[in-house]
Amino acid sequence: MITSGIEDEDKWLAEGIAGIQQHAFYMHRALDANNLREALKYSAQLLSELRTSRLSPHKYFELYMRAFDELRKLEMFFKEQDRHGCSVADLYELVQHAGNILPRLYLLCTVGSVYIKSKDAPAKDVLKDLVEMCRGVQHPIRGLFLRSYLAQVSRDKLPDIVSECEGDADTIMDAVEFVLQNFIEMNKLWVRMQLQGPVRVIEKRNKERNELRDLVGKNLHVLSQIEGIDLEMYKDTVLPRILEQVVNCKDELAQYYLMDCIIQVFPDEYHLQTLETLLGACPQLQPTVDIKTVLSLLMERLSNYAASSPELLPEFLQVEAFAKLSNAIGKVIEAQVDMPVVGAITLYVSLLTFTLRVHPDRLDYVDQVLGACVKKLSGKAKLEDTKATKQVVALLSAPLEKYNDIVTALTLSNYPRVMDHLDDGTNKVMAMVIIQSIMTNNTCISTADKVEVLFELIKGLIKDLDGTPVDELDEEDFKEEQNSVARLIHMLYNDDPEEMLKIICTVRKHIMTGGPKRLPFTVPPLVFSALKLIRRLQGQDGEVDGEEVPATPKKIFQLLNQTVEALSYAQSPELALRLYLQCAEAANDSDLEPVAYECFTQAFLLYEEEVADSKAQVTAIHLIIGTLQRMNVFGVENRDTLTHKATGYSAKLLKKPDQCRAVYACSHLFWVDDQDGIKDGERVLLCLKRSLRIANAAQQMANVARGSSGPITLFVEILNKYLYFFEKGNPQITGAAILGLIELIKNMQSDTTTPDRASDAFFASALRYIQFQKEKGGAMGELYNSINV
Repeated sequence: MITSGIEDEDKWLAEGIAGIQQHAFYMHRALDANNLREALKYSAQLLSELRTSRLSPHKYFELYMRAFDELRKLEMFFKEQDRHGCSVADLYELVQHAGNILPRLYLLCTVGSVYIKSKDAPAKDVLKDLVEMCRGVQHPIRGLFLRSYLAQVSRDKLPDIVSECEGDADTIMDAVEFVLQNFIEMNKLWVRMQLQGPVRVIEKRNKERNELRDLVGKNLHVLSQIEGIDLEMYKDTVLPRILEQVVNCKDELAQYYLMDCIIQVFPDEYHLQTLETLLGACPQLQPTVDIKTVLSLLMERLSNYAASSPELLPEFLQVEAFAKLSNAIGKVIEAQVDMPVVGAITLYVSLLTFTLRVHPDRLDYVDQVLGACVKKLSGKAKLEDTKATKQVVALLSAPLEKYNDIVTALTLSNYPRVMDHLDDGTNKVMAMVIIQSIMTNNTCISTADKVEVLFELIKGLIKDLDGTPVDELDEEDFKEEQNSVARLIHMLYNDDPEEMLKIICTVRKHIMTGGPKRLPFTVPPLVFSALKLIRRLQGQDGEVDGEEVPATPKKIFQLLNQTVEALSYAQSPELALRLYLQCAEAANDSDLEPVAYECFTQAFLLYEEEVADSKAQVTAIHLIIGTLQRMNVFGVENRDTLTHKATGYSAKLLKKPDQCRAVYACSHLFWVDDQDGIKDGERVLLCLKRSLRIANAAQQMANVARGSSGPITLFVEILNKYLYFFEKGNPQITGAAILGLIELIKNMQSDTTTPDRASDAFFASALRYIQFQKEKGGAMGELYNSINV
């Protein structure tokens, strides 16, 4: 059926074009013969083809353009007649005797154009006559094209101040009145189209109306081009008349298009000075009109206008543009009760964009827009509309992009209230945007109050908002989010220790609510931030009781102990152990022996009770040994207790090679190469001998298990320890002992049936080192001369 309709329409169009061509042929013969009456007869027959009602607007336009081309030739003939003495006034009377009204009016408009140009009659009288006569055609499509033709032939003949047709300041109003009247009549015809045909084809009618809208809008473009329309005339006459027609037509399509037209064709300066009038029409439009797009376009144009010159800002302040726009948006939302939430939020996004571009220094305006959005969203559940959510994200992102400083956003009281209306997923996205802004702009948050607001904004990353277990979240996304929070903590800083301690306490309060899976990400940066503060306060002391006591290392260590202890309960004992050791180092630097001892005690407890994996135990014991070796704060008793614990745990590791390496590492606990460091050569030798016994046991176990001796790597590693302490001057480590160990290793090499290249290369490197020291000479060379290899 649709295909058949299209084919019929093409057939009717072809017939119409053929008719025009046929009549045009005879019209041209009459024109060549200078036969006026014959020319008028055939031109009327040609124009009769435009009386068809069978074509859609698109096809009718093709037919109209064929007729239009012929009318241009006829107009040239009429001008020639005027030059040859034929009165245009008589011609104007003559064409009115055409039989059918549509051809008659097309001819009348054509002759009228020549009549005005001849100046034989006042332009305003001819134009008034033409615009009134065109009322005789009330068929919407035929009437629209007729009046469009009238607008086309008269646009260069309007009596404005630059026109040759009697133009002066007194006649501008006549030109305005003509265009306005033509516009009003065309709009009525256009609106009337919606009443044609059955209801079931309403979608098709709307499509056809959209194809014709530019015919109506062209009048407003002509109006904007009339020279002499100043701001006062636009304000008092032009805009009120146009808006009256827009409001009264009560047609959704017409109202949207014409409001858009007004904003597009008239100058920005006029919009600014008539803002109240223009905005006053918005709440009166039909509820279904997409007014948000219209207002957004208006605000965008005004924003660009303001950006074009800083000198324009006083004008915006003078007319109170922000207040008027804000008030108008409120009235539109109130009037259109069925407006979706996304529509309202889109309006607020546009208003905020306008505000940030025109009044960037007025944070109260920005907060006012956010507050209006909160009011609109209040009483509603979390946003589930994807489009509305995107608009809220755009609303919240705009201040961040404008100011490049989250600190500014933190001063906006309504900012977090808007975020509260986001669903949990989007809340996290927005929190990530905020953190990204801080990191990109290297923003330092320097007060506890601002940190409190910031962590309220990003609470979706810090704790479960909806009770969803962390285990159900995407692992990769979760890690990225928590790593972002960890990086953020490093951006919180204040030179004042008191304020910095408040910041740390504020962060701790928030992250402790995050649950066991988040703490391993968020506790370490907090601990290191606190340790930085401790090192700044080294040498200070004070009691920890009372709220008003100044920040002291003791007070911070007490806080840290509670924080790391919480981590140990969160199935992260290895991380807690590492942090306790970091705290011990800081306590050592602050000369706080009891605190350092407590940290080691906690580390050993975690090692004993929580670290079960053998590999983790090896790593942990080496960390403990390495940290303890650097300690110089302990007295003899405390140090002996801790070193005894460390060596005891080393010898109890599951695998013999691990035991061996941990025990020879303990030798460093008894020989610290500092001026005041401990130097107990006998205990060093005991550790090394013990490690040799363990290495030998490991060798025997390998022989039993595999039928051959194991690798000699452990013995070579112990040899290197002997060499180290030999160079450091340990009297218990003699050249003879080193030589004996070398001989032992050589014998082991000769006994093995499966040489180990890595171990052999390692041993060869140790022997080359000894030879190098001998050849180097000096005190070290003399020392090594006792070792003959």
